[in-house]
Amino acid sequence: MRILSFFAVFAAFAPLALHAQLPFNVDLQTEHLTNPMGIDTKQPRFSWRVLDFGKTTHLSGYTFVVGSDSTAVAKGQGDQWQHLGHDDSAVHVYAGKPLKPFTKYFCRVTLTGTNNRSLISPVATFETGMMTQGNWKGDWISDTRDIRLKPAAYFRKQFDLNKEIASARVYIAVAGLYELSINGERVGDHMLDPMYTRFDRRNLYVTYDVTSQIRQGNNAIGVLLGNGWYNLQSTAVWYFDKAPWRGRPTFCLDLRIIYKDGSEETISTNNTWKTTLSPVVFNSIYTGEHIDARKAIPHWNEAGFIDTAWRNAIYRAAPSQNVTAETTVPIRIKAILPAVSVKKFNDTDYVFDIGRTIAGISSLKVQGPAGTVIRLKHGELLHPDGHVDQSNIIVHYRPTDDTDPFQTDIYTLKGDGAEFFIPHFNYKGFQYVEVTSSRPLTLTQNSLTGYFMHSDVPSAGQISSSDSILDKIWAATNASYLSNLFGYPTDCPQREKNGWTGDAQIAVETGLYNFDAITVYEKWLADLRDEQQPNGLLPNIIPTSGWGYDWATGPDWTSAIAIIPWNVYLFYGDDRLLHDCYDNIRRYVDHITDKYPTGLTDWGLGDWIPVKSQTPVEFTSTCYYYADVDILAKSAKLFHHEKDYEKYTALATKIKTAFNDKYLDKATGGYDRNLQTELSAALYWHLVPAQFIPKTAAALGARVRADSVKLDVGLLGTKTILNALSENGYNDLAYRLASDTAYPSWGHWMMRGATTLLENWNIESSSDVSHNHIMFGEIGAWMYKGLAGIYPDTAAPGFRHIRLRPHIPKGLQSFVAGHNSPYGSIISGWNTTKDGRVQYHAILPPGTTADLRLEYAGKIVKTANLTAGASLFDIKP
Repeated sequence: MRILSFFAVFAAFAPLALHAQLPFNVDLQTEHLTNPMGIDTKQPRFSWRVLDFGKTTHLSGYTFVVGSDSTAVAKGQGDQWQHLGHDDSAVHVYAGKPLKPFTKYFCRVTLTGTNNRSLISPVATFETGMMTQGNWKGDWISDTRDIRLKPAAYFRKQFDLNKEIASARVYIAVAGLYELSINGERVGDHMLDPMYTRFDRRNLYVTYDVTSQIRQGNNAIGVLLGNGWYNLQSTAVWYFDKAPWRGRPTFCLDLRIIYKDGSEETISTNNTWKTTLSPVVFNSIYTGEHIDARKAIPHWNEAGFIDTAWRNAIYRAAPSQNVTAETTVPIRIKAILPAVSVKKFNDTDYVFDIGRTIAGISSLKVQGPAGTVIRLKHGELLHPDGHVDQSNIIVHYRPTDDTDPFQTDIYTLKGDGAEFFIPHFNYKGFQYVEVTSSRPLTLTQNSLTGYFMHSDVPSAGQISSSDSILDKIWAATNASYLSNLFGYPTDCPQREKNGWTGDAQIAVETGLYNFDAITVYEKWLADLRDEQQPNGLLPNIIPTSGWGYDWATGPDWTSAIAIIPWNVYLFYGDDRLLHDCYDNIRRYVDHITDKYPTGLTDWGLGDWIPVKSQTPVEFTSTCYYYADVDILAKSAKLFHHEKDYEKYTALATKIKTAFNDKYLDKATGGYDRNLQTELSAALYWHLVPAQFIPKTAAALGARVRADSVKLDVGLLGTKTILNALSENGYNDLAYRLASDTAYPSWGHWMMRGATTLLENWNIESSSDVSHNHIMFGEIGAWMYKGLAGIYPDTAAPGFRHIRLRPHIPKGLQSFVAGHNSPYGSIISGWNTTKDGRVQYHAILPPGTTADLRLEYAGKIVKTANLTAGASLFDIKP
């Protein structure tokens, strides 16, 4: 067993450890992004965190400036806004002069700390975009209106520039997906842009700085359009092929150029743009991509190309009247994974293994005769004979013929030497790729490479311990979380790619402890608002073609509308998302109340895929109904809606009373049949009356022991079981469940070689056996809560005050967790010395406080009020 050095995680937060080497010691962001380009927000939010606090433990004030002149801002002078503050808020809303569109602004913050020491950010930037719909100059164009046409279209525009260029920006809005190039060079490193939305209600545009790619003289813009979810030609049970927004991909583009003499020019889309079909002869974000390299058009996106044989583009109606900036982190390739092995069956059949399960794409380096057809079949499993097995992920696919095989790319060789294939508009979930060909080929292990793709959310957490299984579970949880983050949270990256609300609300804390994911959640909650019906009803997958308003909807899933904004508020101290969703939460709660006036509701899917025992749907759905109402009441108080606060506080009381009247055994503190999910859900969601909490907690402990300290929960129970045990004096049991390696457990998956989380406790199950599901991922958040004890405080959100509740269980020699909060990094952990003492360490960033309640082996051994800086406590067993 390895003994952890406490500073292993400390070193992972490098800016803290390397403060002496940093020229600046504050990280400044706008709209929770670093130097964002093309934002539409009239009152952007600014946030900063201390990277290097040295000896600074207290912050007494700040000076924040915004201006149009970088030199002046560097000197502390801003012509847009100068603000001197003494508040300790995590987020600061712009209150200066009105911002202009297409304008680059500069900002800087100086914090005053202990002994008047200044903590200074570098000069940061943010750049406005269109700001209003009326600033667009381009037209929406396409090549046809035929949604059945399979090949993707190329578009190009050639133009001359006769002056010296100072700056150039592209603004591009697309219904579908795109790849943009200028003068033959691809623009940016984003994948699968723009993000998926309800296309007939909201479209996103992306801004690029292309100053270095535009030149004086002759230029050319090239655009390749893909279907994405806008024109899904594959057929599955969710009817996206019948989506109300469906159309042939279309786009609108403005290239805005500012010359050195101060004049401006805009190159925009219209029907003078030229178009033809590309070698991408089929593309489906759900199944795969087919490219015929024989149809390649060399130099199509370069100046000087002769496009007289191309047709003129046609005008199209805008897909919606709401085109807004994509203000979220993009999807990028984040890891390149060469194959770790290849098995050759014969010279037309090879199976490659990239070593771990991912979401992403694969590439192939190959050489062979023209017309050779190559198929790359992706899967998570192998048959006993070594061929790729898709049986666990293909169940919901409904193909109409054999031309669109599932998770399979098809490449037809051009035959002129070494060729390289990589798809443009697709991603898959896989570890194995089976490459088959119509003619013999010579392939080696180096021929195939995997690429892990996901929304590029910065890391915000780190965990390390003396328990290697626990560390593997944490890594697998993060891998599944990222594999299911593509501008919206999904359930799995292969079988469905759907934005299931239940999976998302269960995993939100895991996401926020480990990643700076606020911009993805803000984008997706806008999708929820777009999908909500006037009566408050929400579907269970978002976005949706219209499927999911009946089966599997209900508060246990669609509580995402309340739970996610509330957690974002707690983690960031930023109430904008909660404020934007307030009316939606209220309408949703009112809809449940109208349908179920007694205070109890059996509307929902229930504790999905339990080990063996099934909790009544009414039990779990009422817990979530209560949670929604409780969040709504607290939000009403926060936003000073006094009548709503009184109304929903009373409703919460009514629900709690009805729930306990039916399910609580006052003699024993038990609930219903005393199942693990029942007892833990009642405790976790705060439905247990205060005087019964000790009895209910004891009943939960007894239940777990009666179950031989084995899990007996489904999806909803995994959210509550570990937390309810840890928060009520039974952390040793929680740790035993979390670190177990026998079936059913997370550790059992790890022992079987899993590198991501599975959909089913039983690996051998005949259904529901995706190998990359996030739905059982709450354990990733529990490690920060149930072990490190890092909790936000409702009264001081954003971790301005930290409820520090570390629980040190028997048998875990060392553990440390770090979370990069809005104020800086919080670190909590312990290690065991050679003489058997346990040393607990905590580090808090400037401007924060904590109340510590340290539990060891089920007993409170230390309480203290902590301020910023480092603290150390010795525990003698």
